[in-house]
Amino acid sequence: MKIGKFKLTMLRLLVLGLAIGIWWALTDPGFLPPIYFDDPGRAAFFFGKPFRVFEIIINWFVSGEIFSHLGITLLETALGFIVGSVLGLGIGLWLALAPTASAIFDPYIKGFNSMPRVVLAPIFAVWFGLGVWSKVALGVTLVFFVVFFNVYQGVREVSPTVIANARMLGASKRHLLRHIYLPSAMSWVFASLHNAVGLAFVGAVVGEYLGSAHGVGYLILQAEGTFDINTGFAGILVLTAFALLLDMAVGLVEQRLLLWQPKTSETEPV
Repeated sequence: MKIGKFKLTMLRLLVLGLAIGIWWALTDPGFLPPIYFDDPGRAAFFFGKPFRVFEIIINWFVSGEIFSHLGITLLETALGFIVGSVLGLGIGLWLALAPTASAIFDPYIKGFNSMPRVVLAPIFAVWFGLGVWSKVALGVTLVFFVVFFNVYQGVREVSPTVIANARMLGASKRHLLRHIYLPSAMSWVFASLHNAVGLAFVGAVVGEYLGSAHGVGYLILQAEGTFDINTGFAGILVLTAFALLLDMAVGLVEQRLLLWQPKTSETEPV
C-alpha cells in the first residue's frame, strides 16, 4: 500500500518527536527513577539535554557565531565531494573501458582502497598545511573509491548484446559512451553519491579534529575538551542537518537527470 507524501512526512515527524521525547525522559532528573546512575543528574552529563542542545543551536544561528565555522566545513565538504566524485567518475569510466589499463592498475586500486585512509589526515596536514586543502584531500580519498567502484561496476555490467547491436547500427565509440555506457553508470553513480555525502563530511570533520582553528569539527572538539556534551551534540546535529540537505540536493539532481529510468516497483506488504 502506497503512503501519501503528507502521511509519510507526519510519520517521520512522529518518529523524530518520539526520539526526542525518549531522550528528554531518560536525561531529565526526577522524571524516571534512577536506572543506570545513582545520581539523577549524571545521565544528563553523559547524554546531554535535548532542549539545552536546541537552545545552543538557536543561539548559534541568532548570534551568527556558527556561520563562519559552518561555512568553512561546508566548503571543505563540497570541494571534497565534487573533486572526489569527478575523479571517481572519470577514472572509473576509463578503467572500465580499458581492460589492459584496468588489469595493470587493479592491485594498486584495491591496495589503496584497503588502506585506512583516516590515518592519511596527519600526512595531508604536513603536505597541505592546516587550512582547507588538507581537509579537502582527506574528503577526496574517502569519496573517490565509493564513486569509482560504482561507476566501474555499472559500466562493466552493460549487456554485450546491447553493445553489439549498437555497433551493428553504426554507433561510434562516442555514441556508445554517451547513449549506453553513461546512462548505464548513472544509476550506480547517484547511488554512490548518496553515500559519498556523509563521507565528505567525515573527511572535513576528522581533518578539523586533527588541526584547525575553524569549522564545526573544531567547535565539537573544543566542547569535548571541556566536557560540554550539549555543545558537542549541537555540533553533531548541525552537521547531520546539513548533510541531509546536501543529500536532498543530490536527490533532486538525480530526479532531473534520470527521468528516463522507470521507477522501481513497490512490494506489497506481507
